[in-house]
Amino acid sequence: MSGTEAVETGAVEIEGAALAFGERTLWQNLDLRVEPGEFVAVLGPNGSGKTTLLKVLLGLQSLSAGTVRVAGTAPGKGNRHVGYVPQQRALDQGLTLRGRDLVGLGLDGDRWGVGLRGMRARRRKIDEAIASVAATSYATSPVGRLSGGEQQRLRVAQALIGEPDLLLCDEPLASLDLTHQRTVTELIEQRRRETGTAVLFVTHEINPVLPYVDRVLYLVGGRFRVGTPAEVMTSETLSELYGAQVEVVRVGGQIHVAGAQSALCEGVEHHDHDEHGDLGGAAPHDDVRVRAR
Repeated sequence: MSGTEAVETGAVEIEGAALAFGERTLWQNLDLRVEPGEFVAVLGPNGSGKTTLLKVLLGLQSLSAGTVRVAGTAPGKGNRHVGYVPQQRALDQGLTLRGRDLVGLGLDGDRWGVGLRGMRARRRKIDEAIASVAATSYATSPVGRLSGGEQQRLRVAQALIGEPDLLLCDEPLASLDLTHQRTVTELIEQRRRETGTAVLFVTHEINPVLPYVDRVLYLVGGRFRVGTPAEVMTSETLSELYGAQVEVVRVGGQIHVAGAQSALCEGVEHHDHDEHGDLGGAAPHDDVRVRAR
């Protein structure tokens, strides 16, 4: 095959994928190709398999059926093509690990070698990553004493330091105020824009990332839809997914959903880390008004 005929490798290539735990199926027949530089938001209620999908891409969870490739290779631990931004969680105030040390963990397993030259290269790389998220002023402070927003900036730097082809984000805006949500989102978008890094962004709140989203993967109770926000975030599509009447209203460039306790819940804390224990998530209710700011 000539160079002009070659097909570019996708950042994520999932074909015929299924994931089940016993008799419970999170999703099946899932086909998803994420192109380099594409921003895909993964939405759905608690228990729908969003975080588990990231675990598959990280090589921490095997599929029940189908195939998956990440930047042209099988997923696995230590894949330098992948960066990961976890949910924001408060760290122990007594933790003495410095901010720059946290960022440096993102280089573990990389081929920097040993000796003075390797140490200098490592320091330079860490400094550049910290500067890219505007965290230089507190890089030497113990991370346990930093605010949630400051800690999350450092986690973004840690994820980006290896210059990944794919950035996996597991609800990185959770527990952050609107200002810090905007800051973290813009840092991720800047990386995508400048380097062509693909982004798979798990969230319960689409509005902070809506201006950047190319496509949406919406998971509900074993069913899913993939398409642009205009295609997926409609009353017809969500009503079909939830099996109940759902109304989607767009106001001032934001999406508001009425009729489903869904992925756009505001002010509700979700925990997706043991998703297979709650397949259905929160069921739709006609009397529930869900607004996303």
